Amino acid sequence: MNKLVTILLAVSISLGLAYCKAEARDQQESKMENVKQMIEKGAMVVDVRSPMEYNMGHYPGAVNIPITELQKRVDELGSKDKSIVVYCASGSRSETARNFLKSLGYNQVVNAGGLSQMPR
Repeated sequence: MNKLVTILLAVSISLGLAYCKAEARDQQESKMENVKQMIEKGAMVVDVRSPMEYNMGHYPGAVNIPITELQKRVDELGSKDKSIVVYCASGSRSETARNFLKSLGYNQVVNAGGLSQMPR
């Protein structure tokens, strides 16, 4: 009986994990579709990586404002109602940038994650 319970529990956990992974993938795809639409509608794309990283490759049309310079260069973003997509290498620095910009009143800022996740 214990063996059967253990097997059923393991199957339930496996199915739950598979569902969670599928749900996360669907959410990521939906987010990237939103990012793609924002860019198509003219959102400003900001690469918050270092100049060296930017020069090694960046999203077409992206403006490089490193996270370390964002506070002093925030005026380059323009209106607080402007749509802005931020990205970096993995999504960590761009999340910091998104939170900072939100705290300043920029209400249409999306963290697209890393460069490799940007829509093509």
